[in-house]
Amino acid sequence: MPPRNRAPEATWFRAKPAPVVLVSGPETVLGQRAIERITTARPDAAVTRLDAGAYTRGALLAAASPSLFDAAGIVVVEGAEAMNDEFLTDGLAYLATADPDVCVVIRHGGGVRGKRLLDAIRKSGAPEYTCPAVKKDSELADFVAGEFERGKRPVSAQVVRALVDAVGADVAELAAACQQLMRDVDGSVTPDTITKYYGTRVNATAFEVADAAVAGDSAKALALLRHALSTGTDPVPLNAALAAKLRVLAKVGAARGRRLDPTKDLGIAPWQVDRARRELQRWTADTLAEAIEAVAQADAEIKGAARAPEFSLERAVRTIAGLASR
Repeated sequence: MPPRNRAPEATWFRAKPAPVVLVSGPETVLGQRAIERITTARPDAAVTRLDAGAYTRGALLAAASPSLFDAAGIVVVEGAEAMNDEFLTDGLAYLATADPDVCVVIRHGGGVRGKRLLDAIRKSGAPEYTCPAVKKDSELADFVAGEFERGKRPVSAQVVRALVDAVGADVAELAAACQQLMRDVDGSVTPDTITKYYGTRVNATAFEVADAAVAGDSAKALALLRHALSTGTDPVPLNAALAAKLRVLAKVGAARGRRLDPTKDLGIAPWQVDRARRELQRWTADTLAEAIEAVAQADAEIKGAARAPEFSLERAVRTIAGLASR
């Protein structure tokens, strides 16, 4: 492929298919969104996923070569920041003769590993979509506002501020919260809606209940829960706190097996990671999955599938504490 001028970088939400696409930057959620935009733009294309760190020679060419009866597909190469030498060699070779009908997406989370291939991709003129880290308060607010705008449900600055204050700086949690609100709420999302679903930072009782349940202290968790309910706390933010707690445990646990840094790669605060690692000593993958199912069932029942939301929530807390005590 003859050298051309480098294509200008574009942000993740402009991502679209091309013969070769580079999705770069450390923000995992944005990288996933960019890849989703590319794959959904070709809904009939088969998607093949490769791991650049565990790559075997020839896999890229095989994945990018449709059979006689199959349409050209999409190849997503994850983990290019940890690519091995085999992928570097094959990536450079493929770039020189890229199939114009196939879309090969290379996801690079940052760092110097694979710089030779990144430089070659950029010099080729292939599009690059960036996924910068979202850390500053203003960046978190812009992300939330953008989520609602892309969902065609724009909200006020007060709603954005309330959601960031309630959920915190975890981009994945903010994205999930935005999607939940757009899915569950008919009409306008207001600051009162945020309070109903997620509480506020001063409403620490919900997180105290979650901490006690995950630690296996059933008596304390139930006492806190009953006090919260008796003083008028809505069951929705209480259950949301349980779900948020379990999601952090699941992410930190999964990161261990995938050799990811929970703070750098998943955006989880260091203090949350340290606490989760201590708490995970009580948990296995199976018991954690059971706990998540219990919270999901309680969420459905609290939102109308059952007549006694308080009982559903108490049952979920008992289940979680019991699983932690096994």
